[in-house]
Amino acid sequence: MSEQAPATPALSAAFMHSHIHAYFDACNAADPERIAAFFEPDAVHYFPPGMYGGPFRGALTIGRKWQAAVANFGSFWTVDSIICDPPTRRAVIEWTHFKRAQNTILRGDEWYVFTARGLIAEIRAYYASPQDTSLQRLEIDGFDYAGRGYPTAAPT
Repeated sequence: MSEQAPATPALSAAFMHSHIHAYFDACNAADPERIAAFFEPDAVHYFPPGMYGGPFRGALTIGRKWQAAVANFGSFWTVDSIICDPPTRRAVIEWTHFKRAQNTILRGDEWYVFTARGLIAEIRAYYASPQDTSLQRLEIDGFDYAGRGYPTAAPT
């Protein structure tokens, strides 16, 4: 009898939608192992420059960082809008982050990249905020724009 590979979830829009909402539920519960279970082990969560000390690298690191945000800031997140595209294994959401201990509300978007296994490999977060005029490049920190084929200079 040959050994069978573990079942892979069908990467449908409904699955992706449910997966992202369940990830946010785990974040709000401040359970790092439960959060990590939504990610590939080497997943990366990118942020704008100066946010949270740079990208969170690794599933459990992501879980521990959000656990600390709940403990330190009273963080609570909502998913406000979501679009899923199963053929490209990508999703985009709008979210709200309530930092209750600081009486602060953050809003933004995140791009999700899923693997064929149905786990999150990457999140790229974009925050709704004014342009920082002290910066010449306003990009998410640590993301390899050139390596991914994004333009890095204006056309001449």
